[in-house]
Amino acid sequence: MNWWILRRRVHISWLIASLCFGIALGVVFSKESAVLFFGSWIWLCVALSLIALSLWRSKLYVIPIIIIAGGVVGLWRGAIVQVALQPYANCIGKQVILRGVVDEDPEVDAKQAMTLHVAVTTINGHSLPGKIWITLPESREIKRGDVPTLKGILQPGFGAFVGSMYRADVQSVMRSHPPDFAMTIRQWFGEQIHKVLPSDQAALGIGFLTGQKQAIPPELDEAMRTVGLTHIVVASGYNLTILVRLARRVFSRISKYLAGLFGAGMIAGFMAITGLSPSMSRAGLVSGLSLAAWYYGRKFHPLVLLPLTAAVTLLINPAYGWGDLGWQLSFAAFAGVMIVAPLLQAYFFGKKKPGVLRQVVGETIAAEMVTLPILIAAFGQFSNVALLANVLVVPLVPVAMALTFLAGITVPIFGWLAAVVGWTAHAVLTYMIAVVDFLAVLPFATTELTLPWWSVALAYGALILGCFWMWRVTRYDLRTANLVE
Repeated sequence: MNWWILRRRVHISWLIASLCFGIALGVVFSKESAVLFFGSWIWLCVALSLIALSLWRSKLYVIPIIIIAGGVVGLWRGAIVQVALQPYANCIGKQVILRGVVDEDPEVDAKQAMTLHVAVTTINGHSLPGKIWITLPESREIKRGDVPTLKGILQPGFGAFVGSMYRADVQSVMRSHPPDFAMTIRQWFGEQIHKVLPSDQAALGIGFLTGQKQAIPPELDEAMRTVGLTHIVVASGYNLTILVRLARRVFSRISKYLAGLFGAGMIAGFMAITGLSPSMSRAGLVSGLSLAAWYYGRKFHPLVLLPLTAAVTLLINPAYGWGDLGWQLSFAAFAGVMIVAPLLQAYFFGKKKPGVLRQVVGETIAAEMVTLPILIAAFGQFSNVALLANVLVVPLVPVAMALTFLAGITVPIFGWLAAVVGWTAHAVLTYMIAVVDFLAVLPFATTELTLPWWSVALAYGALILGCFWMWRVTRYDLRTANLVE
């Protein structure tokens, strides 16, 4: 009887999910130097043979085989990158001259010190891959896409960074040629916003729309960290989801083709403006696949979409799986929105479809629940007001984004209309800032808390059991949960 059950056919999507799960695990474990021998092409050929066999048989008993095959593929990909990064070991602790591309927007702290994420092209004249964390003692005219030459002592890296360099000396900066068109549009749009909104409100509105948080005052940035709202002003999947949903709902009334076209345009444009950070790479891929599934009348099960996007992003850049906090939080929030939120809605409200407000609040609570263990373990701090702050502020983010966008585009055309829209945007943004400032100064706003990683695993185990219980009670079909609807 048991053998008969094992011989049942499995849908191809679950085999793909199992394969991608194995790939993700393999890439994560490939950080250990003991697995460098997996870098041989022989292992890839073995894995591909096992994958072909598993897809051909499509039986339940091949799932462990295809997970192992995926793990070998992940180990192979990670080992190749590890071998390429080995020359960095000879440079640690030494003064080097490196050249690379600033691939994310630089950050400036309250003391005007600047932080750069530099995708290395050469170190001491030798071509090397990898990303370096750079700090400069003072702010410089350096933008995303620029190619600086830096001199300093190379230190060990952390997370997805293969190395770090503190208080680096800038030798030269070469501007990107041709200029970044998306960056030019972002700069122009920011100038229009500042014409109709005060600096704090303008910086917050621009942060919502473009993920650009550099202009936000350090005091406001610190207050948002305290209340757990930093995620709403960085390039994230939430902001992109709002834009894609808006395009789909507005243009689907005209035609499905226009809705799909404008939704795809929103994804491409937002990613071009914000850059390809780990969280945005994940968000763009998930939103694109979800939009394509909606357009063709298909449904992606979240338990298939999650490992698929993880595997693709990790194969492109294995360093994401070696401790990149942004990548981890992005996937945790995605799981909260696509899995936990619909189950909570079904468990507490039944089959009644949620309205916009209930959907936003539910997704906010779910994302907060799933990301909280990682945040506590990483920062040793727990925001006691994060849930309240998210509920009071996040539902208004789509409104603030729409009003800020309308104010910006009407400035050069209808000045009087921009003033009216800007006044409304000012009221909404001022309310958000007031909530953040009020909650941040409360004496009980944060609690210092140390959470070891084994307890993080226990927390997620409990969360998985809770989701299973809600699914068993409601029998909710997670395939009906689409990120763009």
